[in-house]
Amino acid sequence: MIKRYIPFFIATILLLLVTGCFGSGSNDTNENEGGGQDSPIENEENEEGSLEEDQQQFEKEKEEQIVVDPLPTTFEELELLPVGPDAGRVYDHSERTREESHEIVLETFSDLPDISNNPSQEQLDYFYRELLKRVQRDFQGPEHIKREIRFSALGDPDIGDSRYEFKEQLNVIVLLDASGSMANVVEGGKTRMDAAKDAITQFMQELPEETNVALRVYGHEGSGSQSDKDRSCSSSELVYGFAPYAESDFSAALNQFQPAGWTPTGLALSEAEKDLSSFDGETNTNIVYLVSDGIETCDTNPLEAAEQLYHSDILPIINVIGFGVLGDEQNHLKEIADRVDGIYQTVNDENELLEEFNKTKQISEAWEEWKKQGMISLRKRNFEIETLIYRYITNQRVNRGNQREQIYLLLSVFRDHDLFDRDSFQYLDNLNKEFHDWIGGEIERFREELYELSDATYEEAIKKLEERYESNVDEN
Repeated sequence: MIKRYIPFFIATILLLLVTGCFGSGSNDTNENEGGGQDSPIENEENEEGSLEEDQQQFEKEKEEQIVVDPLPTTFEELELLPVGPDAGRVYDHSERTREESHEIVLETFSDLPDISNNPSQEQLDYFYRELLKRVQRDFQGPEHIKREIRFSALGDPDIGDSRYEFKEQLNVIVLLDASGSMANVVEGGKTRMDAAKDAITQFMQELPEETNVALRVYGHEGSGSQSDKDRSCSSSELVYGFAPYAESDFSAALNQFQPAGWTPTGLALSEAEKDLSSFDGETNTNIVYLVSDGIETCDTNPLEAAEQLYHSDILPIINVIGFGVLGDEQNHLKEIADRVDGIYQTVNDENELLEEFNKTKQISEAWEEWKKQGMISLRKRNFEIETLIYRYITNQRVNRGNQREQIYLLLSVFRDHDLFDRDSFQYLDNLNKEFHDWIGGEIERFREELYELSDATYEEAIKKLEERYESNVDEN
């Protein structure tokens, strides 16, 4: 009996199994087509996988977008790099704790590229370039030393530039920034303004009696508020007109203004052209000093104004002094000097400012001698040239050393706060060392080459400088 039903039972079981399999498949298909009835675990795994893929794609695209600027390969290229906004900033512990200094560093450089997660060499190179842009200092090539030599040799008959010939009258005008930022304190506890006033007074006192001197201030009215901008930007005043130095009158002129408002540099340069309009370059040697601690903040154009003054019949020599400036401010003032073939120098205190003024003091003494004797003394200029070369090389060495040290200290802070690992630090530190070793080699090459010129006459030295360096500058 049982045997008779066995085939039936087997058939029934097989039918059920087949039906179940197809049913299960049909249901799976419908669930997937309907948007899914996947389990929570399956959903999480799918989402995590998708996020991972998206992140990998993002990182890949980000890396592909990186453009690593090459480091300079010539000193001319190095010279063209703009001064960074954080160049020369000191993050020491003299006035704050180590933790406070580190906090300032991390906040200041928080926008640097993220290289915390196993960065590639390309990402590390990009990070270094971005950091360098922030702290880049003002390196000056040999073209700058030519300007220094030419200025120091003012009055030499071999110069061949009428601006630098001694004329019957010597006129010196100082354009002094009196904007609100001149109230900042420098070493010694003086404000920038007080330090500038003292240096200018001492400079004027030591000029020959026959020298005509003048002082023009700008930005000395109103305040730094937006409501006072128009008033401040239209303020520029000749507080001491062209005349020999008179102590009481000059002191009264200095005491009538204090740092106040905005910075109309272009206005001051335009007004200086009017001040000098009666002193044509045919019979007058005219020297202009622009002293400022910042960029133009009004609507005037100092570059155009400087060029117009330079190319006028006045034929002035225009030098620019940046008082305690950094970054873009330094770039701005340096560009003004470059446009008029003048000397630019950054100073940080009263003594450095006076040192710059003293270059003109020495020239004025030579002019006084020329006036008395009716001729220019044809003395050798070896000592003067060698002194200028020494100062130039020393300044470039200091720039190189300070920049390298600043980058090293910043990298050390980043490493200590786990912004990258020790391998990344080692790579960046080696890159920093190699770059600054190259700069040091270039500076030493210039030193050797420039001293070779020191025994030449002024005319020969300038000619050789132009042949050796100016062609490279023009190409860039």
